[in-house]
Amino acid sequence: MSDITWVIVANGERARVFQTQGLALDLQEMEDLVNTAGRGTGLTDKEAEVLDRGEQKEKLEAKFSKRVADYLEQGRLHQKYHRLIIAAEAKFLGMVRADLSEETQRLIFEGVSDDFSELDVVEIQKRLRKER
Repeated sequence: MSDITWVIVANGERARVFQTQGLALDLQEMEDLVNTAGRGTGLTDKEAEVLDRGEQKEKLEAKFSKRVADYLEQGRLHQKYHRLIIAAEAKFLGMVRADLSEETQRLIFEGVSDDFSELDVVEIQKRLRKER
């Protein structure tokens, strides 16, 4: 398998997964994960009853972080990439990192505390190049 990098741009609502050869940043979008739990409550009845809006949002983001981390873990286990670049809103970046195994954390080449999830691919590439 060739040298593949996955680039993840994310926030608590959305995580876009791109692939590139090596570190070229010629991004090809592979997946667009959306936090659909926010459309319903995504919480148990008890959680929805006892948590205020801010706590509910945080709980939903934590569940989405685990979903993103699971996706990255599966990619690593199936040897779909060799390194990761993660650009995410600072709090969400920390959540995702905390949910990753040590093996997957070692594949993080770069972590950027910025939310690029709503930008087009050309702008994402420009911003990531500026970070280097």
